Amino acid sequence: METEKQSWYLEYEIHKNRPGLLGDVASILGMLSINIVTINGVESIHGTINRRRGLLVQTDDAKKIELLGSLLEKVENISVRKLRQPTILDLLAVRHGRYIERDAEDKRTFRFIREEIGVLVDFMAEIFKREGNQLIGIRGMPRVGKTESTVAACVSANRRWTFISSTLIRQTVRNQLTSDELGEGHVYLIDGIVSTMRSTEKHAMLMREVLRMPYTKVIEHPDVFVRETEYEITDFDYIIELRNDPDQVITYENIETGFSGFDMP
Repeated sequence: METEKQSWYLEYEIHKNRPGLLGDVASILGMLSINIVTINGVESIHGTINRRRGLLVQTDDAKKIELLGSLLEKVENISVRKLRQPTILDLLAVRHGRYIERDAEDKRTFRFIREEIGVLVDFMAEIFKREGNQLIGIRGMPRVGKTESTVAACVSANRRWTFISSTLIRQTVRNQLTSDELGEGHVYLIDGIVSTMRSTEKHAMLMREVLRMPYTKVIEHPDVFVRETEYEITDFDYIIELRNDPDQVITYENIETGFSGFDMP
């Protein structure tokens, strides 16, 4: 019986980009019958080229990966930085040629700006493809693209999305779900402001029921949600921050003055 091929992520730093360097690496991979799936230069999170190259490779023998690491140590002018089964961040780095910005202290927090929405959609889609109970929070000011990015990621991941509460087109507050809105393959979208500060008791009961389900839930404005419920920010598996520009401050002052800044026209 043929062994299924597994993917691995290889990243190395180039100290001197001499002619034939990539050919040397490719020759070693070919000698070991390791297939190259994707190859790309990888930039730092601030756009400065670190002279790094990332490769997504496949093999049916994990021992070949150990041997690969040993052989690459002998290649002059490079240093292997990563050789492992790919994480979500690895897949996106080799796909987009750059790293996603991650909070130095809270490793669950990832930062994007609006011009990076394509990367954000890919990032969320990779998360949505995973089955199981996942709680994701999205911070951002109005009209920055939070809901649109979530819906696009659902489409990319082939997941059905269901609004529990939202202000995408008009204010949506659900009190019950139909039978075809339940089960695996769904992503449930909750607006943390609408659900905790503008809802009915029936909606609150539905929201609590949805949060207990072993499926993916996305909560916009997680800080307000945490403030108004028994949940803690540590309950979230991922926190995503989306800004118009890197210096934009995410603030909830408008909430205290009638929430008008969070209403759609």
